This record gives sequence, C-alpha cells and structure tokens, in this order.
Amino acid sequence: MTPLDFEKPIHELEQRIDDLRKLNGADIVDDIGRLQTKLDRLIKQTYAKLTPAQKVKVARHPERPHTLDYIAALVDGFLPMAGDRVFGEDTGMISGIGRFRGRSCAILGQEKGHDTETRIKHNFGAVKPEGYRKAQRIMDI
Repeated sequence: MTPLDFEKPIHELEQRIDDLRKLNGADIVDDIGRLQTKLDRLIKQTYAKLTPAQKVKVARHPERPHTLDYIAALVDGFLPMAGDRVFGEDTGMISGIGRFRGRSCAILGQEKGHDTETRIKHNFGAVKPEGYRKAQRIMDI
C-alpha cells in the first residue's frame, strides 16, 4: 500500500513491527506489544486531527476498498440484482441480497472500478436514473 504523506510515520512503525515479527525470541514479544500500543495511539492521533484536504485524500486513495471488495469480504451467498424493470441495467449501482453474519440483508452501493477497464464498465461510479430505480427496488424488497 502506498502511504499518504501524513501516514508515513504510521507506515514506518508498521514496517518495524513486521520486521520484529520475522525474528524469534521472548523479548521481541514485549517489544512488539509496546510498538503495537504506540501504533494504535499514533493512528488515533493522526486521524483525529486531519485537515479537510487530508480527509479528501483518504477518501480518494486509489487503494481504498470498493463496494465489490466489501461484498466479497463480508457477504456470504451474494445474489446480485440487475436492472430497474423500466429501462435497463446500471452497473455503477451494485445491489442484491446476501447473508451478513448469518442474517439475510439487502446490499446497495456505488462501484467505480479499480482500473480503466472496470471503471469504464461501471461508468466511473456515475449512477444513471436506472441505477437509482434499481436502488429503490432493492430498498422496497
């Protein structure tokens, strides 16, 4: 992952922890614990005082997960719903049903894609009227 400029101290500390984990020894466990506590504190402090411009950088980070990533990681048995039953399909809006932690649920989200090919397929995340009708359809279900 490519860290943003204000995330570099966090990234460096994570690297040190990873390097220590590769070594063996009883005293290393204590060092890792101390560094992990320091890392947790640093993350909270860093993200608590972000400027508006930094918040935008985090939101637009190229490696940030997308709707399909969350679905793949969290939802079992995802069954996508296609079309708005009026005009057509909008691939910029992802909807369907699945199981989250054993409970049935409806899933809805915008997808913009990770690379040029998938961004074109998902219309760069720009939802068309049929996407909003599809969203309304899944919410009615």
